[in-house]
Amino acid sequence: MTENRKLAATLAADVVGFSRLAGVDEDRTLARLRALRSDLIDPTIAVHNGRVVKRTATGRSSSSAA
Repeated sequence: MTENRKLAATLAADVVGFSRLAGVDEDRTLARLRALRSDLIDPTIAVHNGRVVKRTATGRSSSSAA
């Protein structure tokens, strides 16, 4: 029997100060978070053939296997 193994990396990220920033300007904070996700985070995960496992309002968990 052949065993297939993959090396995996896991990323967990959180937005520091999200509640404070959202309290000051919720619309701007959410727009900036969406922009960072679509312009930086999601493309970087895709380049490494990763996938987003879970998203929350202020964080995310993703996995990438080689």
